[in-house]
This record gives sequence, C-alpha cells and structure tokens, in this order.
Amino acid sequence: MEMLVSMPLLQMMLLVIMFLAVFVEIKTGGMGAGILLGVVAACVFWGSRYFHGTAELYQIAVFLAGILCLTVEMLLPTVGLLAGIGVAAMLYSVVLALGGDIHAVYMMTAAFLAAVGISALIVRKLPASRLWNKLVLHDRSRSVRGYVSAEPRDGLLGLDGIAVTDLRPAGTVKIRERPVDVVTEGAFLSRGTPVTVVEVQGGRVVVRRKDTE
Repeated sequence: MEMLVSMPLLQMMLLVIMFLAVFVEIKTGGMGAGILLGVVAACVFWGSRYFHGTAELYQIAVFLAGILCLTVEMLLPTVGLLAGIGVAAMLYSVVLALGGDIHAVYMMTAAFLAAVGISALIVRKLPASRLWNKLVLHDRSRSVRGYVSAEPRDGLLGLDGIAVTDLRPAGTVKIRERPVDVVTEGAFLSRGTPVTVVEVQGGRVVVRRKDTE
C-alpha cells in the first residue's frame, strides 16, 4: 500500500482509469465492464491512501456521493444538475486526497484530461445514453444519420419498435427503420426487446415492453 501512495505515476494511472470509467458509463448508461474496472481502480486508489493515512473517510464519502449523483442522473430524467454536482464532488474529493495543494490540482487535471483524450477515441463506437445525448449536441448528426428529431415525435405515440441497445432505462429503439432515443418507465430492458411507445412529451419518448398477448 505504501508503494502505491509513493508512486505518482501509478496514482495517475488509477485516476485515469477511474475518470475513463465514469465517461464510458455516462456515454452508455449501463453497468458494464467499464464500471467494474473503475470500481477496482477506485478501491485501490482510496484504499491505499486511507490505510497510509493520506485520505480521510469524509473524502471517500464525498467521492461516493458524487458517484451516487451520477447514478441517479443516469436512471432518472433530470436537467443534468446532478451530473454536474457528481463530477464536481468526485474531483474535489480526489484533490483533497492528493494533498489539497496546487500539485494535487495539477495531477488531478492531468489525469482528467488524459481520460478525456482516451475516451474521445472510443466513445463514438459505444451506444449513447439519455444523459450523454443531453450533454452533447446531436441535432446535426441526427438529421444526417436519419435520427428522428423532436418535431415529428408526436406521431410516434402507439408505434411499436425494437430495442437496438439495452434500455437502462435510457437507450435507443428502432421505429420504422429509424433509431429513436427513448427511456422506459423505469424497467431495464435488454437489446432486442419489442417495445411500444406509451408517452411523448416534447423530445422525450417513453416506451414499455410490448404486450405480446
């Protein structure tokens, strides 16, 4: 444990993995391998610093509170405020754990930017969650790739489709050969599940599992 704390490069790598896991989960909205790797990195980072006496329990609590905010943001339709609070809490706790000085800020910033750079290379190939679509402007890409925009979505009510990504509860459904970003009523549905649009509010499309009876 002492070796982990005394090796800045290893600490930096753990931070990069943690931040990268957060970006991947925000992009996909699922509980995949990315979050498992991030949990392992977080346990090693916080465990090594806590047992060496360089991190306090309240700092770990702030970090976990940030994770909780991000989790709630991915599961419930909000305006994105919780995501911002969650990221801020995580960054703040990491800076405190690294010493709370300007060196800690530099180290955290470097790890964050490295994670951003790596994620930029891989997130395009991953399915997009509702939170990701809220944070990133997709208006132009949707019109080019055939995505259904917010204007004609009233006509989707009552139509059937097939989930082309896991709905956790946000994801993408193919309706009339077009991908549409949707959210379920709270249920987690797997890819390939037939669904029916039960509610449309502006650009928000709500689906549930299709009644096959």
